[in-house]
Amino acid sequence: MLLSLLLQQPQILVLKEGTDQSQGKPQLISNINACQLVVDAVRTTLGPRGMDKLIVDHSGKAVISNDGATIMKLLDIVHPAAKTLVDIAKSQDAEVGDGTTSVVILAGELLKRLKPFVEDGVHPRIIIKALRTAARLAIERVKELAVKVECQSPEEQRELLRKCASTAMSSKLIHQQKDHFSKIVVDAVLSLDAPLLPLDMIGIKKVSGGALEDSFLVSGVAFKKTFSYAGFEMQPKSYDDCKIALLNIELELKAERDNAQIRLDNVKEYQKVVDAEWQILYEKLAALHASGANVVLSMLPIGDVATQYFADRDMFCAGRVPAEDLRRTQRACGGAVLSSVRDMKTDSLGRCQHFTEKQVGGERYNIFTGGIKHGPEGCPAAKACTMVLRGGADQFLEETERSLHDAIMIVRRTIKNDAVVAGGGAIDMEISKHLREYSKGVAGKEQLLVAAAARAFEAIPRQLADNAGLDATGLLNKLRQRHHAGDVWYGIDIQKEDIADNYVNCVWEPAVVKINAITAACEAATQILSIDETIKNVKSEAPPQMPGRGMGRPMMG
Repeated sequence: MLLSLLLQQPQILVLKEGTDQSQGKPQLISNINACQLVVDAVRTTLGPRGMDKLIVDHSGKAVISNDGATIMKLLDIVHPAAKTLVDIAKSQDAEVGDGTTSVVILAGELLKRLKPFVEDGVHPRIIIKALRTAARLAIERVKELAVKVECQSPEEQRELLRKCASTAMSSKLIHQQKDHFSKIVVDAVLSLDAPLLPLDMIGIKKVSGGALEDSFLVSGVAFKKTFSYAGFEMQPKSYDDCKIALLNIELELKAERDNAQIRLDNVKEYQKVVDAEWQILYEKLAALHASGANVVLSMLPIGDVATQYFADRDMFCAGRVPAEDLRRTQRACGGAVLSSVRDMKTDSLGRCQHFTEKQVGGERYNIFTGGIKHGPEGCPAAKACTMVLRGGADQFLEETERSLHDAIMIVRRTIKNDAVVAGGGAIDMEISKHLREYSKGVAGKEQLLVAAAARAFEAIPRQLADNAGLDATGLLNKLRQRHHAGDVWYGIDIQKEDIADNYVNCVWEPAVVKINAITAACEAATQILSIDETIKNVKSEAPPQMPGRGMGRPMMG
């Protein structure tokens, strides 16, 4: 009787039919497992002996990289919870530039260590509270241990920055040339305007061919020679103390049919229209010549007539200059990007001490160096520099650019926050020891949860050792013993395949990198642990499209 009553009750549907709804403990464990798979994808890229990943996108383009953020972006992850790890890798890359793989591994390891407590029925809110306590203690410990390096002279500061840049590059594809590139990176960042150190004033240009060591730094703006017409080779290719006209104007004749419809009834009137167009063009060219400019750069095309005109008057011109390069030239050399040549004033021209065109590999580059003081107040223009990278394959050059971006970000952060900690897993082992000691002084479940978080911090040195093919368990036991004895800077030394004092060995990284990584990893872990239900709405079906009418096809019906 009861069964028949139950069967008669109608089924209540709150959500649209077909909606995927999963909740409870199995849902939480499923999210943690999904994150573990993402971590496994980047785990082997950590450290100086980390492996690279070859990722081929849907269009067939291959990317070789061991940069955590790049790999995470290219993986095209669809699992909603696992996307959180992609977000923290991106935020770490945007905020400090390095430590993207570490932050993903740390978040994954925290979830892995806390998963047994979820399975045993501990409430997620208790776990989250303990995790936040562990994160707070870890950040306090990093700030307490961070060494503020006092630089008495510019040479000492340069050496400190070079060590930080070398550490950032030691895990990259270019680690063999890190001495060469660390000098370039430090020179590039120190040439920028303090205190902002604008990243967009460092240009990076890639030229295939040659060796990595042939890469060089230009103290100014450099960009590839643009498309040019016949008269171009007659133009001078070098000036001292030159004036630069920056334009957003087309200096060529346009076909009449593109712009207007003109009704004419005789040939003379047509000739007047043609003459007027020529006149307009020559007036523009004459105004540019009269302004005293030696170099004319335009975002729009400069035609063959204009090219020959400038060549006859010993002026250099380049059309179709990329907007980014023109903007950097303007900021470095002063002046303004003009959309009209009427009433051109002298202070609307940019200036530089030297302009030259130089052959780099198979390409020719226009190089502007030494921005001159300009304007009535005599303010110096913004400082800019350009790295010209050489190398074999295009993928290799792209990975070199990504590696240099990480090193540049680290050097910028070190200038702004000059506190450093030892890398190579040293600071992670010290945090682990600190949390383990703290956990012994608290009661209840929190003791076990903080101890689990302490174990999670050992993932970085363990993974460094694993990726180098070393005995991770043996090395971690040695490190625990050293840190217990009070040697806070002992970490993994990949070169000697043993443990060493990484502070003495100058394996340094800015403290802000580690603080940011701990904050982001703990935030991601708490976010995933706080999700107890996932609701996936069914995709709405698009209404069928009406067949389109062809040319001359009659209306239906």
